This record gives sequence, structure tokens and C-alpha cells, in this order.
Amino acid sequence: MKIEEVFDPNTKSLICSRILRTLPDWFAIEKSIIDYAEEVRDLKLYATFDNTNPVGFVAVKIHNEFTAEIIVMGIMNDFHRRGIGASLIACVERFCVAKGLQYLTVKTLDASAVNEPYERTRKFYKSLGFVPLEVFPLYWDKENPCLFLAKHF
Repeated sequence: MKIEEVFDPNTKSLICSRILRTLPDWFAIEKSIIDYAEEVRDLKLYATFDNTNPVGFVAVKIHNEFTAEIIVMGIMNDFHRRGIGASLIACVERFCVAKGLQYLTVKTLDASAVNEPYERTRKFYKSLGFVPLEVFPLYWDKENPCLFLAKHF
């Protein structure tokens, strides 16, 4: 498996759309998939390939001279628990450090909304050194409270 930065906006969008559609436990709303696929066109995107097939990706947005945010990340279910996610985050962290950024943030579903797949997501980020900073109960909507996590370099 190899990780590469993807530069072509159409390829970024296609990778995002294809992978998110394989992850209905996290991405079940069609409009969200379409919105993410459009948004990643203008973001830094790293993808993991099994031969020539993309199996995972992460898209990052720089907010200011201090902070970048993981906007969306997905790894096909058959490739979970193989270190791909950690490797993708490591690429993002190297990029952030090289740019002189101090923080990497991510938003995910808070534990107050019981959801087993997102429990795994929170454990994943915490295992990589992200810490919860704040819950925004209405950021998305009442049924989907937002947990804001950050990692300092």
C-alpha cells in the first residue's frame, strides 16, 4: 500500500465520493457525500492505494497560520485496523509541522449520541493524541452533537 498526495480536483472528488459511499455507518446522507466530494476539490488530500485502487483518504483545510483541520476522512471497511488511518494522519501531521502549524483539529459525533461506529472513531483519534476540547450540541443538529478535538505539535 502506498500513500500519495492527490492534486487533480476531479480525482479528489471521485476518490472521496467512492470511498464515502462504502461507509454507510458514517456517511449515510447523500447530500453530505455530495457536499464533501465538492469540498475536497480545493483541499489538500492524501489517499492510500492498494495497487491503483484508492482505499482510504484524508482531506485537510488550513484555517490560519496556526491550525489545520481534518475535514473528512474515510477508509473502506475491508481495510480498517491495518494502520492506514494512522499513516494518513501521520502524513497530515508532517505537512502541518513543515508548514509551521501548531494544531490539527477534527470534528466528530460526541459520545452523548450513542453510535458504535463513532465510538471507534473517537477512540482512533484519542489513540493518536487528539484531545476533546468542547462539545457543540447544535453545530450540526440536536441529534448529532459535535465533539471538537485537537492535537498540538
